[in-house]
Amino acid sequence: MGILAQTIQTGDWKNEKHVPFLHTPEKIQTGIDFKVKVCIGEAIAHPNTLEHHISWIKVFFQPAETKFPIELVTFNFSAHGEGESFTNPSGVLNIKLQKSGTLSAISYCNLHGLWQNSVEIQIEA
Repeated sequence: MGILAQTIQTGDWKNEKHVPFLHTPEKIQTGIDFKVKVCIGEAIAHPNTLEHHISWIKVFFQPAETKFPIELVTFNFSAHGEGESFTNPSGVLNIKLQKSGTLSAISYCNLHGLWQNSVEIQIEA
């Protein structure tokens, strides 16, 4: 296992403010667009200050029976209180899938590193 893989942390999003949470529909049809919301701090708010903040979230999809994930989106958050401006660490994407697989999000906290969460996506015909 590589050094980067050893640094990615996981946890229960209900008890850990760094874990990305993926909101997905319960039923997803082949080839039909659907929305995914990803956020940090779903149950416990993450700080958003210059000293402690989420810098980015990346979302990947790995189709079943494939080796590599596909990067779907990167959300960058650059305002952490400068001039009283803030960016909330969340984003929404519309995707269309042909196969079932795993949807994963990785976030980066400037103090506590990388955090990941994944959900299985089942596509209905």
